Amino acid sequence: MTATPFPAPFTGVRTTDYHTAGEPFRIVDLADLTGSGLPPVPGDTVAERRATLLTPPRPGSAAGHGGGTNPRPGPHDDLRRLLVREPRGHAGMYGGLVVPPDDDGAHLGVLFWHKDGWSTACGHGTIALGAWAVDSGRVAAPADGDAQVRIDVPSGRVTATVHRAGGRTTGVTFRNVPARVAARKVPVTTSLGTVEVDLAHAGACYAALPAAALGLTVEVARLAALTRAGQEIRTALADHPATRDPADPRLSGVYGVILYEELPDTPRGPHQRNVTVFADGQIDRSPCGSGTSARLALLADEGRLTEGEELTHTSIIGTVFTGRVLPARPGAAGRVTEVTGTAHRTGEHRFVLDPDDTLGTGFTL
Repeated sequence: MTATPFPAPFTGVRTTDYHTAGEPFRIVDLADLTGSGLPPVPGDTVAERRATLLTPPRPGSAAGHGGGTNPRPGPHDDLRRLLVREPRGHAGMYGGLVVPPDDDGAHLGVLFWHKDGWSTACGHGTIALGAWAVDSGRVAAPADGDAQVRIDVPSGRVTATVHRAGGRTTGVTFRNVPARVAARKVPVTTSLGTVEVDLAHAGACYAALPAAALGLTVEVARLAALTRAGQEIRTALADHPATRDPADPRLSGVYGVILYEELPDTPRGPHQRNVTVFADGQIDRSPCGSGTSARLALLADEGRLTEGEELTHTSIIGTVFTGRVLPARPGAAGRVTEVTGTAHRTGEHRFVLDPDDTLGTGFTL
């Protein structure tokens, strides 16, 4: 193991950590790394920069880069591994590298990372970034009222509307890229039997199915079985045509599998509890922001969620996002959705790598 994988002189990295509904988000501003020995990420857009951080997909594959679990070795992936792995992180860590936006229409760009690589979208991360941008003063905001933070992510431009009261951030509403239904009732064989899944693209491709179809319930006690099922479904769908994004092949491939169960409706609309298994077996502690967007598109397509209604989306740990679909636009490629949640700062850190540390960028268990 190489103890010092970064180009010299690597002087350490500062992070600001948030959690969104229980899911961590570790923020690194690339501008803060000037002089650290870390080079810029090549590319003219956020999507191009992400592509440079991944190994090319195999010829003819429909999987593309959607899962982001094929990182290219290099100093930026060394940084990702340093921050996500133990002893500085853990297998459930998530974060983002703040980079320049595609143009002056956005406040910032971000490259999302998790324990297995670089993802195309992250709703909970967008919520955390909106809160961070306002809390840090990067984007001006009123003491009472709303401020919009426009963010370029690999799947497009999204907006975080930060809600303020008494000089404090009280919540964030994430408006995603359009979400669309890709396929219904796709048969998938798992070790627990053959099930039918629905596929939707919402900045990333998600497969969704009731947990009961596998004889499971969405609870922490069944987490191991839920994770295995999610991994099996993601693997089985790797080259399914419906997982391909026709507009941008780099967004193709199943990113997450959403296993959900129905709860009694609220006066505002449907209520579901879910767990999202993403990348190579990572568990979203939150209700999953982009996954909620995918569920909104599917529910609207089923006629179960109409304009003016609201999905209450509960995570496996009991935290909540609320989501809604905006009025449909004739000829649009999908439905615009909004997801509201809360993000809270948990710490500020300076991580270093001792040149004599034989663990190097760390390990995962």
